Amino acid sequence: MKSPEKVINYIVNWLKEYAINNNINGFVVGVSGGVDSALTSLLCAKTNLPVLCLEMRIHQEKNQISRGLNHINWLKNKFNNVKFKSIPLTNVFDAFKNTITENKFNEKELLSLANTRSRIRMMTLYYFSTLNNYLVAGTGNKVEDFGIGFYTKYGDGGVDISPIADLLKSEVYILAKRLGVLKEIIEASPTDGLWNDNRSDEEQIGATYKELESVMKNKLKNLKKTKRELEVTTIFNTFNSRNKHKMVSIPICKIPNKLKS
Repeated sequence: MKSPEKVINYIVNWLKEYAINNNINGFVVGVSGGVDSALTSLLCAKTNLPVLCLEMRIHQEKNQISRGLNHINWLKNKFNNVKFKSIPLTNVFDAFKNTITENKFNEKELLSLANTRSRIRMMTLYYFSTLNNYLVAGTGNKVEDFGIGFYTKYGDGGVDISPIADLLKSEVYILAKRLGVLKEIIEASPTDGLWNDNRSDEEQIGATYKELESVMKNKLKNLKKTKRELEVTTIFNTFNSRNKHKMVSIPICKIPNKLKS
């Protein structure tokens, strides 16, 4: 990235102009303790429009909670336009889980429940979005959103605006470091925080973001690949194909006019 400062200013101006042009008061961001949500909330704060940061724990690891709270406190000390609410959602999730399951979980049920956590958070974000006339700011980066589709449909993928969705993960780190995001967040292993065993993104995907970025950059190049590069390419293509439905518009059944007239 040649000019991080110019990229930062471009995103901040884009956010502000979009909100003002659409008569929106500000932004609401879910802060998880990871670098993506830290950067997103920081960029929103730099617009000088009101920003509401939500910490929404659901059986969360203590270190994830503390990182998120530390970032929010750091952000509040830097910007007067930032407010914060902690919304514990563990009881909400448990009530839902106990209503629909018999506590005999196979792999599909565990995945469905993990996605349910994300969707409960989405509903919470939109509750406060509606109350305040705010935009829900997404925290997905380019690798997740348009590479492997590593997000929950109508969960963390249910947003109004995506300020960092054109940034590769490495570029997210570049901007976060330039803006002084806390070291503990920069150094934390990326995780979606949706599993009780605190598994990392890399453990779920089977590849690092650096490896996935390399595939994205070289996808159209006919280069000789090492065994590991071939493995990661297969991982990338599998996720991309399986999650394609998340990355395209909702299919609409277009009825021929002759059938409707």
